Amino acid sequence: MEFDNKVTLIGMSRKYKMLDKDGLYFVSFAVVNWIDIFVRDIYFEVLVDSLNYCQREKGMKLYCYCLMPSHVHLLFRDANSNPSKLLKEFKTFTSKMIRKTIESNPRESRKEWLLRMMQDAGTKNSNVKHYQFWQQNNQPIELWSASVIDQKVNYIHKNPVKAGFVLEDYHWKYSSAIDYAGGKGLVEISCI
Repeated sequence: MEFDNKVTLIGMSRKYKMLDKDGLYFVSFAVVNWIDIFVRDIYFEVLVDSLNYCQREKGMKLYCYCLMPSHVHLLFRDANSNPSKLLKEFKTFTSKMIRKTIESNPRESRKEWLLRMMQDAGTKNSNVKHYQFWQQNNQPIELWSASVIDQKVNYIHKNPVKAGFVLEDYHWKYSSAIDYAGGKGLVEISCI
């Protein structure tokens, strides 16, 4: 298995750890079964509000992000020196809020199917009690050089372009690309 940068692989479990508690990390995580849940603004808003809250109240320093229909990319560090805990709290809170939003959304035509998929994923995972929204792996990659940081920022911002959603990265509403192009996005960031 090849890695393009510094990652710690623990045993054969494919679990990654954030060893430098003050490090800058690139993380990606996806919805169970890669379900395209983020196709309605109401679900994106849960993520946007949560990212802004984490920055105001939890010590998250967010430098780059992209929220895609089935997954999320973040480039961040934790001012409180516990990035694993911060990411876990973010994922736990957003999973509960998104499930509640699905349940209460009268316009959600996929409601029963989405909840069943989350429940099925939860029953297959011994770490989950009932519903699982996010896949558990985050695969954090510690960024240690300017060239690797630039590579990850470019990767994050080009994701919606490669997926065919937009022609220019700064046109994707749920990305920090607009901030790097001189505009103002939905989530507060600190440009690198």
